[in-house]
Amino acid sequence: MNRYATFGNALKGIVRIGETSAVLATTGLSWLRGNRPPTPRLVRQTFERLGATYVKLGQFVASSPSLFPPEYVNEFQYCLDKTQALPFKYIRQVIEQELKQPLDKVFATIDETPLASASIAQVHAATLITGESVVIKVQKPDVKNILLTDLNFIYWATRIFERLFPKIKFASLSAIVSEIQECMMEEVDFYKEAENIKQFNEFLKATNNPLAIAPQVYPQASSLRVLTMERFYGVPLTDLETIKRYAKDPANTLINAMNTWFSSLMFCESFHADLHAGNLMVLTDGRIGFIDFGIVGRVKPDTWSATMAFMESIGTGDFEKMADSMMKIGMTSQKVNTTDLAKDLEVIYQAFTVVDPTSVLNGAVNDNEINQLMLEIVAVGEKHGIRFPRAFALLFKQILYFDRYIKILAPDMELFNDDRLQMFGSLEDLSQQKTVHRVLH
Repeated sequence: MNRYATFGNALKGIVRIGETSAVLATTGLSWLRGNRPPTPRLVRQTFERLGATYVKLGQFVASSPSLFPPEYVNEFQYCLDKTQALPFKYIRQVIEQELKQPLDKVFATIDETPLASASIAQVHAATLITGESVVIKVQKPDVKNILLTDLNFIYWATRIFERLFPKIKFASLSAIVSEIQECMMEEVDFYKEAENIKQFNEFLKATNNPLAIAPQVYPQASSLRVLTMERFYGVPLTDLETIKRYAKDPANTLINAMNTWFSSLMFCESFHADLHAGNLMVLTDGRIGFIDFGIVGRVKPDTWSATMAFMESIGTGDFEKMADSMMKIGMTSQKVNTTDLAKDLEVIYQAFTVVDPTSVLNGAVNDNEINQLMLEIVAVGEKHGIRFPRAFALLFKQILYFDRYIKILAPDMELFNDDRLQMFGSLEDLSQQKTVHRVLH
């Protein structure tokens, strides 16, 4: 049985490489016939045609301005992870294979029309036989095998590329692909996402926080490729008019969400790294709902204090301190002139406060503005020989999301200068962190 399964996977891998080659050949022929859009756009469009792995790769490019050229980072902001939904019969097969029993033994009802469909999974509303209202995140068939085949193909292609053109190896391409593979394998491990959710809820309990919640996971209806979670009812954080039905003070609701997230940086092993408006909900009971923990970041302990100092320096406008923190957070092999770096940062900082609030309601524009600021900071760092770890870029992007939400929900509030925000850790916080860590483990 294992021999046949291995042979089957190998055969699927060969077919997948053939499909990839066909798409690349079609793109090449189109180019030769004169259809020549800008290279970044051509690459992005090709990635979207190639499917799951390449869409995720494009999103990785978009969120890693320290690793890729700015024209590609900008273009891949448009890389869409919305795919046509699979017929429900395929989803049923995955659920029953994973849970090892018929669907009606676990779920009383299930809506065959998905709530959402992306490259890796699609989501369906359902009711458990015990009566709970849930959503089921179901991995699409063969996704992991496709990811591994594609990533191995990309890895060996980059190794060959590095050998053929060693002079242009500004960074190890194969090392970047290895990092991408690690991130993607986490996304297809629903046990890992369930653990991320569990840790976040345990953190809320340990810190006595009744203002926020993450969905409960139902282990009896979950597996490596199926994740069944409590269904939340509410509206996105930026739906200002509807929020008022559930929260008397939208500004205070936002502050609660921000304080919860900043506290999680101190007390959780990982932080939620995808805080666009769709993943922050105001529930019908007024609480903040954090959903979709598939993408998380991790700040290493040795860079945490420097990260806090960097954020604090933004609030105080201390550019020397900001420059010193950047040097400690980033990776550099040369001596950095912090005075010159501070001057460059001051120029960026002045532009940082000029934001159109309506951009928050326009997702594409909002992401572009956030990304542009990220690129400017990264460019200044690189000018001085500093390259940031991806986790820092993820963390800072979430802070910029919050800055945009403030413009909509609390326009009189300043992100880094408001007594209601508890953003920065003190010695007392670090002592509490040790206590909470013991409770969580």
